[in-house]
Amino acid sequence: MGRRILAIDDEKDILELLKYNLEREGYGVLTAQTGERGFELAKAKKPDLILLDLMLPGVDGFEICKLLKNSPDTRAIPILMLTAKNSETDQVLGIELGAADYLAKPFGVKVLLARIKNIFRNKENDQEPPKVIRAGDFVIDRARRRFTIKDRPYELTKLEFNILGFLMENPDRVFSRDELLSGAWGTEAFVVDRTVDAHIRSIRKKLGSCRGAIETVRGTGYRFNREP
Repeated sequence: MGRRILAIDDEKDILELLKYNLEREGYGVLTAQTGERGFELAKAKKPDLILLDLMLPGVDGFEICKLLKNSPDTRAIPILMLTAKNSETDQVLGIELGAADYLAKPFGVKVLLARIKNIFRNKENDQEPPKVIRAGDFVIDRARRRFTIKDRPYELTKLEFNILGFLMENPDRVFSRDELLSGAWGTEAFVVDRTVDAHIRSIRKKLGSCRGAIETVRGTGYRFNREP
């Protein structure tokens, strides 16, 4: 399924222009002519990007941006502001409110498409897990598939490596078995809960005197302790 973009602008001609050019690029397009309607659509449809005009009737674009960034349903959606309000003050305010980018009207379609692609590229890069994870004396190097404690290498299976890496990325946070399944195996894997317990036992055995780094939180799950 292609990415979906929500365009919020009170000018019908602008919306038609955006819809035509974005659909030519393979994007799905949703449109709204008021901020209130745009906010409703964003919560209901959860698009991959929002193009937001600032000079909207009723609730203006700045307020809609605040609403979007304060809502748990929409705060992660990047916002590209498209507006005739192109003063430096307006641009700074837009960025401070959480907009990913700011493009002044009138704009060229090619420039707009390039900005959109850049936002998606940055979002993908942000979602990539770090290649090297450090937590106390523990170091996981994903690129080299290597795990060390105080520079001493330890042999782990692929799943053990994934579990430990997931825990180390979020030290001191407690994860349920379901969360570990999703983080280490992926949401589509078919693995029973107790398989997690078996792999945790195996990791602890290999860690030897450092086994206390993986704590069992009774009735909840597991967490990585940087200072066992």
